[in-house]
This record gives sequence, structure tokens and C-alpha cells, in this order.
Amino acid sequence: MTVRRFSPETVSGPPVLLVHGFASDGHTDWITTGWPAALTAAGREVLVPDLPGHGSSPATGGSQGAKAITAELSRLVSSLSEVDVVGYSLGARLAWELPAQAPVRRLVLAGVSPFEPFGAVDVVAAMAFAEGGKTPADPLTAMIAHMITAPGRNPAALARCIEDLRQEPFAPVAGAVTVPTLFVAGVDDPVSQGIETLAGLVPGAGLVRVPGDHGGALRSPEFKAAVLEFLG
Repeated sequence: MTVRRFSPETVSGPPVLLVHGFASDGHTDWITTGWPAALTAAGREVLVPDLPGHGSSPATGGSQGAKAITAELSRLVSSLSEVDVVGYSLGARLAWELPAQAPVRRLVLAGVSPFEPFGAVDVVAAMAFAEGGKTPADPLTAMIAHMITAPGRNPAALARCIEDLRQEPFAPVAGAVTVPTLFVAGVDDPVSQGIETLAGLVPGAGLVRVPGDHGGALRSPEFKAAVLEFLG
């Protein structure tokens, strides 16, 4: 798993792990939006991985389901005494699992659905589109098909990731996360509808709504400000 590291001049707190969303990568979600710069200015080392099959990380030979990916993320931070984690979309769904496996101090889960997001995707139709076929009739599948065929993406690896992820459906339960947690959702983001039910499963969790849809919320200055305040 490819990891980019950014170091501050003076350290003021534990490192921060930034986990990107599906069919994206660490550079697109975090670096181009200024997150490492903001966090290193606040005295934090920053770790920005590309998930398997995403960005510059190759697909693994084994499973690319949630358990396998979170195990890789856990190994990435296993040498640290503590780490703060910020996950967006799929990254947040994966980050939900991390406090049980890694020394997570504080957790930010943003743009996350309380339901399994890939259960209704027609992977066969999405791959047919990737191979030059018609746009799928189902709107969700069509959206996913366009995501996995965006420039620089690996459609076959991403389709396999979907298959593996839905073999382990997201089924959040109360008590699974006990570290201080902040949930963040865009006010116009359909993906994170119902995020308040997730927040209700975590004792003392906060919930902040910021401007924007799924992509816009990630890039909103309000999101960054809320996270910096929470982690600080």
C-alpha cells in the first residue's frame, strides 16, 4: 500500500491518518484539498495512503474487503503509540473498524452512509460499460460505472473491490466505537443521509453538517475547520 508522509516543523500531537473514498486516492481527496498543509501547520505528522486497487497502490492478490483493508491500515500505524484518523466516504466506513485494531485516539467519520453502499450495484453491468457497453439503466450502477472508468482508475480492480466489500456488509452496532468521534455530513449529500443514526451508536459523538454535496463537503473549509478543532 503506497503511503505519502508529511512532517511538521514542530510536533504538537499524534500523527493523523487520512483515509480516502472509493474510486479516488489520497492525492485527490486529501492533498489537492490542502489537508496535509493544514495539519502539518498545526503540528501533526500526516499519513496519506492509497487503498489497495486505488491510485498508486496495486490490487492485492487476496481479498479487498473491509477486514483485509482495515488490517493493512492497522499495520500501517501499528508502531505508533496513538493516532488520529479521518476517513471520508468508504474511508470512513473502513475507519469505523480501526479503533478495535489500532491505537486510535480520536476518530472523524465523514460522508459515510449508515447502510452498505454497494449492495445494490450491478457489477456485471458496470464492467460491461467499462468495456465499451451501454450506460447501465440503474442510476446507482451508472454512477459507479462512471466512477470506476474515470481517467487513471483501474475498473477491474475497483469492481473486484466492490464484490469483496459487499461480502462483508457494513452493519454498525452500538458499542463498536468508544473513542471520541466526530461525524461530518454535507447538507446536500445523499450518501450520508441517516448519518445521525450512526452518531447515535457512539457514546458522546458529535455531528457537524457542512455546506456541499458528497464532493463539495469534502472540499468545504467548514469541514477542515471542524476537524482541526476536534483533533486539537
